[in-house]
Amino acid sequence: MAKKVTKVFKLMAPGGKATPAPPIGPVLGANGVNPGQFITQFNERTRQFNGRIVGCVVTVFADRTFDIEIKSSPASALIKEAIKLEKGSGTPNTEKVGKITKAQIRKIAEEKIKDLNTGSVESAMRMIEGSARSMGVTVEG
Repeated sequence: MAKKVTKVFKLMAPGGKATPAPPIGPVLGANGVNPGQFITQFNERTRQFNGRIVGCVVTVFADRTFDIEIKSSPASALIKEAIKLEKGSGTPNTEKVGKITKAQIRKIAEEKIKDLNTGSVESAMRMIEGSARSMGVTVEG
């Protein structure tokens, strides 16, 4: 018999380096998840991301057990990492903060394609380009 799901929530944390300190610990506790167990499992499964922000979907069951589904990093974090950017523009239409190439966009799209609602890399690239433009990053090529 399948376990009864009591709650499903999303969480973002640094891969391999999460701690039960705020803001992660209180969110886990409020949703009935043991923070110590979660942090151990999360850090084990995200060690290869080495501090990069990683999204995950946490499913909590009636017997207080949980399941973690690891997602890829947000597009904005990958764009900032690719062009060594501190943060996006506050006014992206007028103030541009950097430039990104089509090759870098393709690399990001290939990494994120499993989490996007598309099957082709070209469509994924257009989604990433839109994210870049909304951050005030110019797409070259």
